[in-house]
Formats: sequence, C-alpha cells, structure tokens
Amino acid sequence: MLSVNTKNIVKATVPVLEQHGVTITKIFYNNMLSENPVLLNTFNRVNQKKGRQPTALAMTVLAAAKNIDDLSVLLPAVNEIGQKHRALQVEPAQYDIVGKYLLLAIKEVLGSAATPEIIQAWGEAYKVIADIFISVEKEMYKKAAWPSWKPFVVTEKTHVADEIIEFVVKTAPGCDVDLSKLKIVPGQYLTVKTHPTTHDNEYDALRHYSICSESTEDGLKFAVKYEHGEEQDGLVSEYMHKFINVGDQIELSAPAGDFEMNKELIKQEEVPLVLISAGVGATPLVAMLEFQQKHNPKRPVLWIQSSNDEMSQPFKDHVTDLLSKFDNARSEIVHTASMPRIDGTFLEKHIPGHSDVYICGSIEFMETLMGVLKDLGHHDQMIHYEPFGPKMSLV
Repeated sequence: MLSVNTKNIVKATVPVLEQHGVTITKIFYNNMLSENPVLLNTFNRVNQKKGRQPTALAMTVLAAAKNIDDLSVLLPAVNEIGQKHRALQVEPAQYDIVGKYLLLAIKEVLGSAATPEIIQAWGEAYKVIADIFISVEKEMYKKAAWPSWKPFVVTEKTHVADEIIEFVVKTAPGCDVDLSKLKIVPGQYLTVKTHPTTHDNEYDALRHYSICSESTEDGLKFAVKYEHGEEQDGLVSEYMHKFINVGDQIELSAPAGDFEMNKELIKQEEVPLVLISAGVGATPLVAMLEFQQKHNPKRPVLWIQSSNDEMSQPFKDHVTDLLSKFDNARSEIVHTASMPRIDGTFLEKHIPGHSDVYICGSIEFMETLMGVLKDLGHHDQMIHYEPFGPKMSLV
C-alpha cells in the first residue's frame, strides 16, 4: 500500500516524465542490456534500435504515474503486456533487474533534481506495479497450453503473398503437446524462439507471429513477412524465410494474446463484423473470418484489405472462398501502388455506423485508422486493434 505522500511525489514527476520519459528509458535499456547481456536472449533488439520499446516503456511508466491513485485503471494494459511477457517467458526475478536500472536511469537524467525522496517514492511505486504484473502473469502461466518452449517440426512452407510465408508445424518427437486438444482463440499469436547465425548474431531471437487459423487439424499455422531494412534485413524473418525448411525444428511457446472477437456478437446478425488489415496484418483477421463463417455465416461481414499490389495481398484466394460462404459479405481491396490509401472518406463511405471493428497492421496504420473511426463516432469499445509493434506506444 503506497502512502499518500509517495503517491503525491510520483504524481509530481508527471511533467518530467512527459518531457524526458523516452530519454530515461533509452538510457535504462542501454545500461541494463550492456551490463546484463543475457537479457539480449529475450529483448527484441530491433525494437530497441528503432526506439519502439523505449517509447512503449515510457508511455507505460507515464500511465502508471498518472494513475498511481488507482492502478486498477491500468489492468487492461497490464493484461496485454503480461500476455507478451508470458509468451517470452519473462521471469519474476527479471523485474528486480528492471527496477534497479530504471531508478538509476531516472537519477542519471534528472541529476540533482532526483532527490532521495523522489527515488525512494519511485522505488516503492515500482515495487507495487511490478507485483501487479507478476501476479497477473503467474495466472497466465498456469493457464498456458504448455509450459516453457516446446519443439515443433515444419511440415509445410507456402508463399501466401510475395514476401509472406505461411508455416505449418506439428509436434516434434518427444513433444508432449496434443494439438487435437489445443484450443486456439482467433487473434492469438505464437512466439518463435530461434538462434539465427546471420549478421554475427550471438543470442536467441524471439518473435511473435499471428496464428492463421483456429483449426489445428493440419497443424499450427502462422505467417511470417520478410522484413527489409535500410542497413540489414530482419534478423528472424530472413532466417525463417531463407534457412528454416520443411523438416526443420523450431521452438514455440504456447499461444498468447488478448486480441479476441466479441463472443456476444458472433451469433447475432444486427451488428456487422468489419475486418480491416494492412499487409501481413491480415493474418489474425483471416482466423477471425474463418471462425465467424464456421459459427454464423448469416452475420453481415465487411472485409477491408490494404496491400501494395495484388502480388503482395496475402490469403487472397482463401479470403475470397471464405467470403463466398457468407449470406451477406463484401470486400474492399485497396492496392496502394495504384490507389489512394484508406482514409476518413473511405471509411465513412464503407463502414456502417454501428459495427464491430477489428484492425491489424503497422503502428502508423493503427494510429491513423483509430483516430478517424473515433472522429466518425465509432465507440472505443467497438474498435479492437492489434498493431505489429509495442502496443503501449499507441496510448
């Protein structure tokens, strides 16, 4: 239980966090990872380099400071972040390491302004926040379909678009996971543990990949987009595309994620289902479309898909086939190489006012569409999203 004085001190630092939060978290990550390189087996180094993770952490810390009087407000975000932590196999002891370097970073950036009272208050606040995360994640570990990492073998590897490959995997010899009893929730992702030998890499590299289908009859399916970079291509995506072949083994943690369909609306026919994706963001939405068709094909459905051109449009034939099985479904396909991008005029024209909307794509894609939809009068609780990147940076 935090004292009133501690809460007041934390709240008083909000303006400082708004101004220096990203600087603090950049220094935090640099110091922590340079002195604890074993953590590089867990942290996404690309997100560190591009500033995505420091920004996400800064937003999380700022949100905690603003809501220190009632941290229950943060539970949706805690659950969301906790899902990723569980998928990455983050351990409770790692929170102590994070706390140590976060306080040191605050002290370094604020200098003499970081009084002993401020550091003590933030130390106490961090302990309470960390305990909330640890408690939530403990329950997630209990509910996970399997513990830790399990070996799977690649049985199929298929291009579903120019630079997107769908992998199908089944349990490897010695793996005790029973896929026939596994319940996939459309919108979930798998986490792949690899150890690429390219780019002078020394560490494990973990990545989340959305599941393509709730059905496990043919195995677990997930899609990987080849990521091109200015200096070098994506470490894991390049490795998966070029070096992982049928017959090879990979390690996976159990399905995770809180990007789920509203179960109460699946069986009804009044509120349309709207699925909006960009690029490989179509992956979890294909699983949702498949699920909706299986359980209630009478529900009105609108599929909106953006890609550079027809060759880069993933799951094109599969989506066309699924849509044909609905009583009332239509699609709007946007190829940005030859057409205007999705904007407010487009959304106002095509999306019914009271719809159940699911969006998946890049963070930039999400920020644009969410803002436009809210301006058009769509309520927050009817807009569900999954960006490919640290999500708290959207807050």
